[in-house]
Amino acid sequence: MTEPRTKYQEKVIKNYYRNRDAIALQKAMEQVTELYLSEGKKRATVWQRLVGNLEKIGLPADQIQHLQEQNDPALVAEVLKKFA
Repeated sequence: MTEPRTKYQEKVIKNYYRNRDAIALQKAMEQVTELYLSEGKKRATVWQRLVGNLEKIGLPADQIQHLQEQNDPALVAEVLKKFA
């Protein structure tokens, strides 16, 4: 069936889960930049990915909803500064 993982693979997996919050924060920051540059359908797609990463870093759902309603990348950037 499935082969056992090597020690290297186990280490990579462990490090990923240990740093998952930092990875989500980095991705969210990159998506804020994309949000500044996007319009229309592309902007909606960026928001979907951004919402997922904001949830992963622990931002409350009501705050995420507020940011999405405002649709202002500057507000999102200010919120992310608190996590950095």
